[in-house]
Amino acid sequence: MLIANSQKLIAIFFLPALFLFSGCYSFKDVSIKPEIKTFYVKYIENRARYINPQLSPQVTDKLRQKIVNQTRLSPVQSEGADYDIGGTVTGYDVSTSAISGQVASVNRLTVTITVTLKNNKDPNDKKTNFEASVSRNFDYNAQLALAQAEPQLNESITKNMVDEIFNRIFSNW
Repeated sequence: MLIANSQKLIAIFFLPALFLFSGCYSFKDVSIKPEIKTFYVKYIENRARYINPQLSPQVTDKLRQKIVNQTRLSPVQSEGADYDIGGTVTGYDVSTSAISGQVASVNRLTVTITVTLKNNKDPNDKKTNFEASVSRNFDYNAQLALAQAEPQLNESITKNMVDEIFNRIFSNW
């Protein structure tokens, strides 16, 4: 009897509240004007001093996938879409992040990508026509060479850089 009453309380009070508040929250805070319907992601070139050969194709592909999965925009295969998105890996730099005794214990890889957004529907809108840099740090054991650490870092680098680019373009961050 107590279980049946609990279920009724949930149905009476919590379900309507759930439906009421579900309309108040917008997923991922993506803001795209209604007239924007298509996008094109150019291949993200790698012009850093050190080139991770997997980074550019992975970031380009994952960015396309994220835009398809988290916006209403449709991809096109050439420039001239409502949004033309491009980018260049401009930094892939290692520095020492922590020292233990007199030896480096943690190295930090800093990845920087310069992102370009061109709004072909409204070329004068400064919010949707810009070039900006996004950057993220990735720490790894200093006893490993960068080439040894990259296989472990690649997935994290790709995911985080794509998230940074996506948020810069669509969330006005």
